[in-house]
Amino acid sequence: MPHFDFENHAISLGHDHICGIDEAGRGPLAGPVVAAACSLPSSFFSDISNMPPPLLALNDSKKLSAKKREELFEILLIHRDIETHIEVISAQTIDEINILQATLLGMQKACLGIKGCSYALIDGNQAPDLPIPSKTIIKGDSHSFSVAAASILAKVHRDRLMLELDKVYPEYGFCKHKGYGTRAHIEAIKRHNPCPEHRRSFEPVKSMISFSCYSIV
Repeated sequence: MPHFDFENHAISLGHDHICGIDEAGRGPLAGPVVAAACSLPSSFFSDISNMPPPLLALNDSKKLSAKKREELFEILLIHRDIETHIEVISAQTIDEINILQATLLGMQKACLGIKGCSYALIDGNQAPDLPIPSKTIIKGDSHSFSVAAASILAKVHRDRLMLELDKVYPEYGFCKHKGYGTRAHIEAIKRHNPCPEHRRSFEPVKSMISFSCYSIV
């Protein structure tokens, strides 16, 4: 379960404005990658009872139901003492600079969107280039409340974007798989060819484009 050990360690080093950072959407064949940063008030770190009871459910977004994620997302956005920032990196940019660099770019921008942040806790094992100290945490969304909050922000925001894209490109079923490479999604790409939201540098999208070009020739 998430805790505040990493946040309190940062405080012991002299940092008083800490944010958690996470992303959603590294693996899908379509749509953007979304990064989010969240800074919870230090009063939560010193005494967890200061947290609003609903926020005690903060956890890795993948371990929560869609309904619970939506509920926590709204609380994080409207709480007057919680700072949040979300960045969206397009499929086109992913193809231009690759998914790792796109993810790090999103994380960098999300962190810089938290004004005055002095220390960042980052999910994973790679950190973006930041002007402040940071710590990467494997499965950070399961170990830090700040990172868990960021994971929910990124996941819900991206899911909402994919629901909007489903209205534009209903033939691909984005509302069901959110762009991930399910069998139904791959079959839809074969039938309709990739749309502008598909990541052309990703397999099997790349192979289908190549096959299509070869067939025309």
